[in-house]
Amino acid sequence: MIRTVVFIIAFSLCINAVWARDERSIKKLRDALVALAPDVDPGEAELVSVTAHTASRSLAREYHVVWCPAFQNLLIHMGKRERGYCGHYTRDIGERLKELRLKTLVLHWGAADAGTPDENNCLVVTARNQPFEDGIIIDGWRNAGRLFWCPLEKDLAEGRAENPFLQRPPTALHGSAWEEDGLYTTWLQDYKHVYKWQWGAGRWWQYRWQPTVR
Repeated sequence: MIRTVVFIIAFSLCINAVWARDERSIKKLRDALVALAPDVDPGEAELVSVTAHTASRSLAREYHVVWCPAFQNLLIHMGKRERGYCGHYTRDIGERLKELRLKTLVLHWGAADAGTPDENNCLVVTARNQPFEDGIIIDGWRNAGRLFWCPLEKDLAEGRAENPFLQRPPTALHGSAWEEDGLYTTWLQDYKHVYKWQWGAGRWWQYRWQPTVR
């Protein structure tokens, strides 16, 4: 009985700590989005931040993530899991953000080392008429469901586009920088069609999709 009570208290404390950390991250991302340009709607920035954070946590549960993202990738490769690649997070969080029909912010799809086993994918959010390179990365995969975000330029400077597990800038690292995937950015910005996604050929994790008129 005592052990059960102790476990419940410890579990509650962990949950509260997670929510407190997410709440701080939600506020900071909202502020960073607002700072992208003077015409960014603070309410829209709030919706993007809350939606991205909650979607990322929810997807980790849906994908049955139990440890780090590399281990999840291994489980998928072994056939023990069906989803949980970076592309899955990007697609599924992007789909939920699309539902917001953003007016002052724009969604982009970013990819590094596209078409290789080292491919990494993320969402990038910019203000209207702002270059992709000036945006903010939103990545649910990197921290196994705890949303990672930062300015794209900072991520490039620290070399994490090529190796998202690096905790400090590398002394020597060569590889692809974040680049925009025009096809999937088009999907993120298309509110006129409904897309049917199927597992198929293409990039190593990728879906085929076909639009139907809404």
